[in-house]
This record gives sequence, structure tokens and C-alpha cells, in this order.
Amino acid sequence: MNALQALLLAALQGATELFPVSSLGHAVLLPALAGWHFNQAAPIFLPFLVMLHLGTAAALLLYFRSEWWLIALGVLGLSDPHQRQESRRVFLLIVVATVPAVIIGFALQHFVQRLFGTPVAAALFLIANAALLLVGERLRGSGRRALDTLTPTDAVVIGLWQCLAFLPGISRSGATMVGGLARGIDHEDAAHFSFLIATPVILGAGVLEVPKLLRAGMPHGAFGIAVIAAVAAGVTAFASTAFLMRYFRNHDAWALAPFAWYCAALGLGALVMLYA
Repeated sequence: MNALQALLLAALQGATELFPVSSLGHAVLLPALAGWHFNQAAPIFLPFLVMLHLGTAAALLLYFRSEWWLIALGVLGLSDPHQRQESRRVFLLIVVATVPAVIIGFALQHFVQRLFGTPVAAALFLIANAALLLVGERLRGSGRRALDTLTPTDAVVIGLWQCLAFLPGISRSGATMVGGLARGIDHEDAAHFSFLIATPVILGAGVLEVPKLLRAGMPHGAFGIAVIAAVAAGVTAFASTAFLMRYFRNHDAWALAPFAWYCAALGLGALVMLYA
């Protein structure tokens, strides 16, 4: 992988990680469709993608910095009693929603890693992601719950939905939003909670995978390119987050449908190109 390819992948990852269209699916398909000749199944490829995700995590921390600051103050007991209770409640929900991803991620790590070098699998899962998003719109209840009414049970359910994203082509943000819609919150709140719980999952993956990147016998300068690519991913992720929060606020009636049709078209088109 050369520097230009790395930066293009970074921009793509940053733009698609928060959109419900699967950044990993795009990262697997782009090299195959563009004719880039590098081994996506190589041990270095997944850690490189995780570096890009660290850029995304930094962007999320920056965008929601005020909320994370209040959570930190509450957890440490440095805020007033009411804010302390609410901050600790939100922190508990984030932790509970993260636990399923940690457990299932460890259990399926080797199986899932083999799929990252399989563009056909990514295309098929993109089509499955389209169906998931359309089902999510159908799962919405007639009532509307506020985000501050979520319970630990709701968080566990949303966390289980998040685990679908271990399959390249299934969107993490899309799956968690569908989980949130199924629990009765609207698109904006579902996206908000999805972005909050993304941060510990992505940071945790980075802690595990970045040391592998350092030990993978990279060519000279490759780690520096990975760091620059992570910064590029973070910049595009911040812009994507700002856009999506406004988008979901203003298009609550049908917000996921355009992304579903995009994923279906991309997945089907990719299958045609791959087999042609």
C-alpha cells in the first residue's frame, strides 16, 4: 500500500465510519474494485484500519467534548449531586452497551479477521446492511422515548445490535441506530448514543491492534503514513458527525432509507464488477 492509497482509504473511512454504510465494507471493496494490488488479508491490514478508527475516535471525543467532560466530572464526583447522578447513569449505559462487543469481539476475532480479505463477502454484507436499515425503520414504535429514559436493559440490547458490525459490510452506527429505534428513541437520539458508545469500542480496538502494527515488520516510514492517515480520517469523521447530527434531527421520518438504497446498489454493483 502506497501513501496515496493509504490517504484515500483514510478519507473514505472517516467519511463512512459514522454514516450507516459500513466503513469496513468500503475499505475492503475499494482496493478490489480499484485494482490495488496489496494483500488485504495480511496481518498489517486490520491494524492499519484500526489506526484510522483511532482518528475517528479522536474526532468523536472532540465533537462531544462537553458531554464527555461532564461524564468525567460526574464519575470522579467533582460535579453537583444531580449532575453527578446523571453522569454516572450515562457512563453506566455506555459501559453496559460496550460489554457485548468486547466479549463477542474476542470470541470471533480470528473468524472475522479472515473476512477482511474477502470483497465478495463485504459486498454481500452491504446488501444485508441495506435490509437491516430498512427493517430498522419498520421497528420504530408508535411512541417516542427520550434519550434520558434509556435503561441498562436498553443499553445491552443496543450493544448486542452493535456486534453485527464485526461483519465487514454491516455498519456499526447503522446497527446501533436500529437497536435504538427498536427501543423507541428517534433517529437523532439513536445516532447520539451510537456515537457515544463508538468511542470506547474503537479505542479498545486500538489498544489491542496498534502494537501489532508496530510489530508487523512494516516498510520504512509506513507507521508515519498510518499516523498521517489517522489524522485525515479524524478530520473527515468530525465533519461527518456534524453533518449527520443535523441530518437525523431534520429527517426523522425516513432518515435511514437513502443509506439503505445506497448500500444495496453498491453491494449489487460490486458483485457484478467482481464477477465480471
